[in-house]
Amino acid sequence: MDNPVAANVLGTMGAVGIVCWSVQLIPQIIINWRRHNATGLQPTMMMLWAWAGVPLGVYNIVEDFNVALRIQPQILTFLSLATWIQCYYYERKWTVLRALVVVTPIAVFMGGIQVALVFSLRIAKHQHLQWPLTLMAVLSAVLLAAGVLRHYWDIYIHRTVRGISFIFVGIDAMGDLTSLVSVLFQPTFDVLGLVIYGSELILWIGVFACGGYYNFVPWVCKRLGRKGRNAGSEQASPVPSRLSDHWSTMAEGGVPIALHDLPSSTSVFRTPSELDVVRARTTISRRSDSEDEERA
Repeated sequence: MDNPVAANVLGTMGAVGIVCWSVQLIPQIIINWRRHNATGLQPTMMMLWAWAGVPLGVYNIVEDFNVALRIQPQILTFLSLATWIQCYYYERKWTVLRALVVVTPIAVFMGGIQVALVFSLRIAKHQHLQWPLTLMAVLSAVLLAAGVLRHYWDIYIHRTVRGISFIFVGIDAMGDLTSLVSVLFQPTFDVLGLVIYGSELILWIGVFACGGYYNFVPWVCKRLGRKGRNAGSEQASPVPSRLSDHWSTMAEGGVPIALHDLPSSTSVFRTPSELDVVRARTTISRRSDSEDEERA
């Protein structure tokens, strides 16, 4: 491509895509840490992505891509493993020591496989064998797509997009889009690159659509319904109850039932501190009632 303006634009878009693909999982890791749970996040997806970084790293290194493209798969594998072990740390209550004992050998094993494949495929490339490199690219694309499809199964089962961060999805989709545009305007048309980035972009758009249908639309309807109920209660009673905004009903024994049993993909509606406060109030109320009965 001889047009310097177009070359600069494509170079910038490629850089944006690399940055997006490098930091995409950081919002997910932060959300898991803030919620202290990984409910709904699929550990299978994270492990598939961690393995996807191995053949992708081999492909980028053997093809002598720039330094950023060589480092990016390593960051993908590292962050995917960090997110994967979070699922076990929070959901299965593993200790930090047990998590490190499990994840460290896996990371070392992946690194060893990548190094061995890099040396082997460089020899194959010198012998003009292209199919091993093509296999690496196809394998990485299949693993990335399989990871996202695993989350589709969770959406189908629970009829909601839970656990996964939409910020993470948006960053990843932006990286796919910018990389896809760069591939489309390359001097030589790369069908394999088009399939890799295009298929994953379509899958993320589907996740956004499911989130709008299962999460956003019901949220808007509930907010509108709550405003209508609040307006009616203000006319009927001058003292509205704050507790009704958080709890729908009381179960047997005075244990509150949350309005949202499943954690949202971006926030937590019920916290342990809120539950403790309500339980404490219930206990105090019971004690005062029993004391009144004894006095009577």
